[in-house]
Parts: sequence; structure tokens; C-alpha cells
Amino acid sequence: MIVGGRIDEVTGKKNSEEAIKGLNIDIMLEDVKVDGENVEIKYKYTARYEDDVGEIAIRGLLATKEEKGFAKEIASEWKAKKKVPEAFAETILNAINYSGSANGTLIARVVNLSPPLVPPRISLQKK
Repeated sequence: MIVGGRIDEVTGKKNSEEAIKGLNIDIMLEDVKVDGENVEIKYKYTARYEDDVGEIAIRGLLATKEEKGFAKEIASEWKAKKKVPEAFAETILNAINYSGSANGTLIARVVNLSPPLVPPRISLQKK
């Protein structure tokens, strides 16, 4: 369960006035620390605008509280493979993506980029 988080570093830059043709979002887990039930994940969220138009980067920390057995599993998988269990990864990646998109929108406004939001694909189906 996510119990907190913070943003430690923010960068935003616009490199050209070219039209934005695409956006790539990258979420990297930089470190995972486990202390009993408490799990801290250091991450970097990066939104890269294609053709080197610009970039937004946010570094932060996400704190969760897990059952001790699951916390140990997280710690051992991180130590062995620099990965976290899939069920845990889905939760934290969605939280980081949400925070990055919301806070990235504010940064994008300052440097005159479009918000780093990836809208869902809409498809029509016949009834």
C-alpha cells in the first residue's frame, strides 16, 4: 500500500520550436530499500518529446508499507535482478506515471511544451 512520496528533482527543457510529433515516457526504478514492512523506491520519470524537441525529468521517492513476507520478496528480487515482483511493479509504476503526468503538466507549461499525457486509444465497435 502506498503511504507517501516526494519529488526530489525536476528538470524541463525545450530544445526547438518544431512541432511535437510524439512522446516517449520512461520510468526507471533507481533503487529499492526495504526496512521491515517499509519499502522505499527511488525513481526517475522522463518524458522525451520526439525529434529532440524537449524533455521533462522528475526524480522522486515512493514509500509503501507491505506485509513483511512480501517486503522480503521485494528486497531479494531487487538484490538479485534489479527488478520488483510484477504485482508490486504494476502498482508503483501506475502511481509514478500518474504523479509524473500531473506534475509534468505544470513543468511543461513553464517551458512551453505540451503536457506529458498519453491519452487512451479509442476504438469503435459495431453492436
